[in-house]
Amino acid sequence: MRFYTKTHKHYCGIDLHARKMFLCILNGSGEVLLHRNIATSPESFLKAVAPFRDDLVVGVECMFAWYWLADLCSREGIEFILGHALFMKAVHGGKAKNDKIDSHKIAVLLRGGSGWEIAARLISDGSKRGRALDADYIGAAVQTFVTVTCI
Repeated sequence: MRFYTKTHKHYCGIDLHARKMFLCILNGSGEVLLHRNIATSPESFLKAVAPFRDDLVVGVECMFAWYWLADLCSREGIEFILGHALFMKAVHGGKAKNDKIDSHKIAVLLRGGSGWEIAARLISDGSKRGRALDADYIGAAVQTFVTVTCI
């Protein structure tokens, strides 16, 4: 078992949905630099994170629509962390819940390390086969976190 413990200048937590995504970007000391609901598109994402690209890490809950964002981050040289949905629900579950709160909690958890277990998985190409193998590994190993990078 390994834990994600890298430090960065900027931490981006995203509550991702099909049409909209809520971004929360924190600096190294935990101050909110950006907290905005934007369209779910590569252009909107890149425009929003442009001022924070220097040493940025992006954390997203593992739901149905994360593949395009992982591929985009890989192409753009942005580190991408995929969080297991069941673990994240247990960690940041609470009475008050909405996209804004969730994006902030993801960024805070990413920044703090908080014992987020990861399984380092290298996806060498963006093929469906590579993703399917990775998804099978995650399901079989019941890992909590996956770091998605390209070789």
